[in-house]
Amino acid sequence: IVKMVMRKVDLRSDTVTKPTETMRAAMASADVDDDVLGHDPTAARLEKEMARIMGKEASLFVPSGTMANLISVLIHCEIRGSEVILGDYSHIHIYENGGISTIGGVHPRTVKNNEDGTMDIDRIEEAIRDPSFEICYPTTRLICLENSHAHSGGRCLTVEYTDKVGELAKKHGLKLHIDGARIFNASIALGVPVSRLVQAADSVTACLSKGLGAPAGTIIAGSKSFISRAKILRKTLGGAMRQVGVICAAALVALEENVGKLESDHKKAKLLAEGINKIKGLKVDVASVETNIVYVDIVEELSITEIELFKILEALGILVMPEGPLKIRLVVHHQISESDVLYTLSCIQKALTGLPSENGGN
Repeated sequence: IVKMVMRKVDLRSDTVTKPTETMRAAMASADVDDDVLGHDPTAARLEKEMARIMGKEASLFVPSGTMANLISVLIHCEIRGSEVILGDYSHIHIYENGGISTIGGVHPRTVKNNEDGTMDIDRIEEAIRDPSFEICYPTTRLICLENSHAHSGGRCLTVEYTDKVGELAKKHGLKLHIDGARIFNASIALGVPVSRLVQAADSVTACLSKGLGAPAGTIIAGSKSFISRAKILRKTLGGAMRQVGVICAAALVALEENVGKLESDHKKAKLLAEGINKIKGLKVDVASVETNIVYVDIVEELSITEIELFKILEALGILVMPEGPLKIRLVVHHQISESDVLYTLSCIQKALTGLPSENGGN
């Protein structure tokens, strides 16, 4: 019996990309050394290039975005009992195991994230503790932003907004950290260089394994003294790796080959969003799809949960992420073609067509 090979379209995240042939070749021939004992030449090349792109003095390669954010927060909030202001739906607050508290003794003060991923400037200012009442209050030392903002569907924070938050931080003697997991997506969508987008930040992270499609790793960028402290903390947290140039080689290829593909990812996400929005029973706020992330709402009349829809689609070879009550998430990356998008739309249509209608018939 010949088994039909089912077509698979993986839209769970932009972290699912496979290294390209060029990346694998670069990894195989990477010039390496011991990055803990001295420096690994390929890692050093990547760090120098990323520092330049981000307009900062220096940068450091770490294994993950979670570690990158943790290191950054811990450096700015060295004194235990420090407080950080961050969005109630920020990645650092929701998806990073509460590491800033459990490992760093840093207290999170959340401010409501608006639908576009921003926090109101006056609300941020209200959240800053009055230092004259330190007998009771923790000390505010840091503000964190996230760009693009994943939980609001990959919305981009403008340079004007980021600059305003930077001015507020300076006015109160605070630091500003930007979680730039998808900063390249934001940069392409806004038509603003990464360095300009993060100019106001004292530190910034950029993920290499999301939109850029490298196998692993995140870069932290900041001043030379910040990065030398980051290097020590990376070791403390177990993130110092030896011949890390093998991974960094792929990231250098990603910078060269994949930044230019992000615009096409965004176009395909828009195409996907518009197509899904036309399917009865599903809703997408198409205007909010600014980058590569699409959030889909399931209307209640459909009488199907996000888990059920996820399972039906999985059986058809379409992988998505359930995202809470009656919501699923789809993320486009450079290995998703326009034909994949159209195929996905036809599968979603097919998934919903077979559902019983309210009167019990099919």
